Order: sequence, then C-alpha cells, then structure tokens
Amino acid sequence: MKRTKVIDALKCTAYGSDICVKGWVRSKRGSKGIFFIALNDGSTIKNVQIVGDDAKFDEETLKRITTGACLSVEGKLVESPAAGQASEIQATAIEVLGDCDNTYPLQKKGASWEYLRTVAHLRPRTNTFGAILRIRHNMAMAIHTYFHEHGYFYFHTPLITASDCEGAGNMFQVTTKNLYDLKKDEQGKIIYDDDFFGEQTSLTVSGQLEGELGATALGAIYTFGPTFRAENSNTPRHLAEFWMIEPEIAFMDQEELMDLEEDFIKYCVRWALDNCKDDLEFLNKMVDKGLIERLEGVLKEEFFRLPYTEGIRILQEAVKGGKKFEFPCEWGDDLASEHERYLVEEHFKKPVIMTDYPRSFKSFYMKQNQETADGGSIGYKGAVAPGPTMQGTDVLFPSIGEIIGGSVREESYDKLMSEVRRREMDMTHLWWYLDTRKYGSCPHAGFGLGFERLILFVTGMQNIRDVIPFPRTPRNAEF
Repeated sequence: MKRTKVIDALKCTAYGSDICVKGWVRSKRGSKGIFFIALNDGSTIKNVQIVGDDAKFDEETLKRITTGACLSVEGKLVESPAAGQASEIQATAIEVLGDCDNTYPLQKKGASWEYLRTVAHLRPRTNTFGAILRIRHNMAMAIHTYFHEHGYFYFHTPLITASDCEGAGNMFQVTTKNLYDLKKDEQGKIIYDDDFFGEQTSLTVSGQLEGELGATALGAIYTFGPTFRAENSNTPRHLAEFWMIEPEIAFMDQEELMDLEEDFIKYCVRWALDNCKDDLEFLNKMVDKGLIERLEGVLKEEFFRLPYTEGIRILQEAVKGGKKFEFPCEWGDDLASEHERYLVEEHFKKPVIMTDYPRSFKSFYMKQNQETADGGSIGYKGAVAPGPTMQGTDVLFPSIGEIIGGSVREESYDKLMSEVRRREMDMTHLWWYLDTRKYGSCPHAGFGLGFERLILFVTGMQNIRDVIPFPRTPRNAEF
C-alpha cells in the first residue's frame, strides 16, 4: 500500500478507507487490552494516533514498539472520539522497520537545551527541533521567493577566498600543505607556492564584495549560503559557521535600502505566520508565550529610522535617568546588544533602523556622509554628527539586537582609495574590487542578514546553537 504522510492523513476525511503511514513512535500506552501509539514522520508537529487490539498482534511485535522505534502501520482511517484530533487509525498490520532499545537518549521528558546539543544527531526528532527545522525551511523558501518575485538574481559567491571582506583577520585557512613540514622564507613567513592555490586562502566571512560585482552586471543580486568566522566567541549569538543572505543592488540610495530592509523582513515574518501556523503555536505554548504576538507586532509597526547620534543622546538621557548599562555609550562607541535592545524594547517599542554610524568602527567600503567645515558630517535627513559618519543602515530587533547590517557602498574610486590609505589597508588581493570603481562605477547598496538570527526571532529560541541542525562553535565540530 502506498504511504500517506502524517500531515495528509490528519487532513483526510475519507473515513473507512485503508491507509498506510510510516514514522517514529513518540509514545505508547495501553488500557484494557487496547494500545495507543502516537506516530510522527516529521511532516507536521502533530502526531497521528494509532489504535489497536493487543489480541490481534503477536506479543513479540508489541514488545518491539517502543519510544523511538520506526514503524509501518496499515489500517482504517476513522473519526476519533478523543478531543483535539479529528481522526485516528485503527491498525490492522504493524511492521517494525527499526528497533529502538532503552538506551535511546530522548526517552525522558523535559531534556535541557544543553543536553540536547550533546545528541544533535537525534534532537531533530523532538517536537521542538522538528518545529524549528520546518520553520527554517520555510524561511529559506520565503527568502528565495521574495527576491525572485522582486527581480533579483541568485548569485553564487565563492566559499574559498584569498581576500578578507571585513578586515577582521579571524578566518579559517584552507590548505593542502603538510602542517608538520611547512616551507618558510628567511623572515619565517609561510611560503604558499607549493599549496593548491599557490597563495594563502581561507573560508569566506562574507560574499558581499563578490556580490557587488554581480550587482554591477545584473542590476540586483542576492547570495544565500554559508559563511565562516574563526572568532573564539562562546555566546548565545555567535557561530563559527552560519548562513548569510546578502543582496546587492545597483542604483539604490540609503532611503531605498531602508525600505528594502523593512519590506524584506516583514515579508519573511508574514510568510512564517501564514505557512508555519501549527509549529508557531507549539513554540508559542512551549518556548515563548509572547512569540506570535511579537511577530504580529512587527507587521503592524513601521520601523523607526534613527540616526546614530540621536540614539546616543537617547541612551545618555536614559543613563541620567538611572538606567544602568554594562558598557559605555559615548559618541564614537560601537553599540552593544544591551544598548540596541533598550532602544527597541524600552524606548521605541518597535524595530529600529539605525543610520549614519561613526567612520571609526565601520567598514572601508561604506559611503561617507557629507562633511561639515568643523570635521563633522551631515547624514540622514540632515542630521548633524560631531564627526565623520558612514551611510550604514542596521536593523535592530526585539530580543535579538542587530539582525541586519547594511550600507550604501562607496562608488567613487578616489574616495574609496582615500579611505583605504587612511586605514593603511593591504589591497593586494582586492585589486579586482577596486577595478569596479574604475570601469563604469555606479551608486549601489546592500545588506547582510544572518539567517540564524532571523530564525532566532521567528522561533523565540534564545541560543543560536538551537536553530541550526549541527552548530559549529569553539572546540565543537561533532556530528
């Protein structure tokens, strides 16, 4: 008999018809010679109930039906007398496809998130992680659909690179060299002429720079793929391997970029509410009781557009009023997550797009605002800052802090080179990036969204290690 997925079996109303379902046992109980099995195949958060008469099945088969066992069940679909389910299956035949002994690590209820990370090869079978992974799939579909419908082209940027987009230096190296016998020059530097690529290469931290090349040819592109940061950060917000969405768009200014950021995020949240109802209701009940209300709130509110200088003023006023922050918030400081969340959750009570950050801690490729005679600058909607600022457009979200980092890119070759020289950057491996400013340069902009940050917000989870199937963090590359 052809298999029916559990999600389809639960929707079916052809009562009295024969049906076959396959899946894993969530639970089994018995009463007065009747057994009840909750079976799930991952297609939905909901289980289908299997009901059977002990007397009609051999004792050995019944003993093998344990939590975690894999079954194939044939029977009749009938209306269910139990509350909370429309139908159930009266079993006529059960085949145990895979036994599961009593060492199965998901036996006990209420396992901690920390414990489940130690059994990451099995945790997708739990209700919570099944819901998270289905939502993760839906968010990927939302991203591709949004950009496709808006005329963007999916652009594949390299994972192996000789350049460092962020200038951070915290990159994983890629090599075929024998690490026990490295060839070095007289200064003790490694010689790479016998390596696979003939030069030092690493895993990418971002596809942005190559994405800009695509935008200057195709008009509007987006990347969606894994990126890597070799930062020794053991925090609930950092991974060594994570996924990034990075659109780059020609002929876009700062105002249009903020419009795009807001529209894109709202589209993804709306997609989740429309397509992940059962999973969100489960997470709203079991993980974060304010989840759905918070998601709906994002759709109702217009994101507040806040120049950095004004944000600093608000934070300093809060400090004067008795608010305590762990980190300082003087003009020129890079805002910490606590500052971002205060602005979003306590002051504005809505998402914020922060603009016009100081040049001191932003990347070299960002477009600088118009300078004033006294060395300050004029930014978004005429806002005056005491120092040079860049046209950054970062989106700050409740519970998360920064969820998007974006900016207008500097299109002028002379201005870009001036910033490179000021920072004393080595552009040996980025000659091709500078070329785009010499050959038909154009105004352009883009942003980067950490996919796992989006999943954190949409699921209500608190640790980024719990929204990716197999997290990569310092001293952890299992599974």
